[in-house]
Amino acid sequence: MVSHESAAWLWGLSPAWPQIPEVTIPSRGHNRAGIRIHHSTILEDEDRAEFEGIPVTAVPRTLLDFGGRQNDRQLERLVEKSERMGLLDIGAIDSLIARSGRHAGRKRLRRALALYLDPIMSRAHTERVFLDIVKSAGLPRPAINTFVAGHEIDAYWERERFAVELDGWETHRTRAAFERDPLRIEDLKLAGIDAIRITARRIEQEPDQVARRLRTLLERRQRALRLNI
Repeated sequence: MVSHESAAWLWGLSPAWPQIPEVTIPSRGHNRAGIRIHHSTILEDEDRAEFEGIPVTAVPRTLLDFGGRQNDRQLERLVEKSERMGLLDIGAIDSLIARSGRHAGRKRLRRALALYLDPIMSRAHTERVFLDIVKSAGLPRPAINTFVAGHEIDAYWERERFAVELDGWETHRTRAAFERDPLRIEDLKLAGIDAIRITARRIEQEPDQVARRLRTLLERRQRALRLNI
């Protein structure tokens, strides 16, 4: 089967065809001129696919092999592109990782997949964690779920005219949301309100960074409005 960078190109995930085509076989084989041959003992039926009649490693196995050679950021881009193309099967990748033994790409692919395995957090839970962050940072408590400039805002500091939208992935999975959300930010800016978006994942996993950045942004906003700090 076509594999590794060659398979990534064939699936449309990578823009460049490698100088030396690569194939993977389930048994030992001799090298052939102009072809790089890989041997794998963990090939299963679900690792095999066809693309326009060409035998090729399935997308999960392609990502695993790609991760064995490239760095984290390159693999993350490949995973992201496979999602955009509708080729990302989280369950299949998770199953592959579980049986991939000591494959060089196993740990890197698990890290790249971590973002997609995060639990969906409820809006109420996210708000509670956010308020805990605000309190622990010694920042003034914002108004929660209040209407500003015609929109319901998750968190709003009236004195600083500063708004925060708490984003969960589940609220942005439609085209309508994709179009609507930037317009909300524009409306707030036209009303003289500075606004940012913070993902639920960052609130849950990076509370210290969120607190530091909130403090900096609020202080800058206060200076901009010539308020006492």
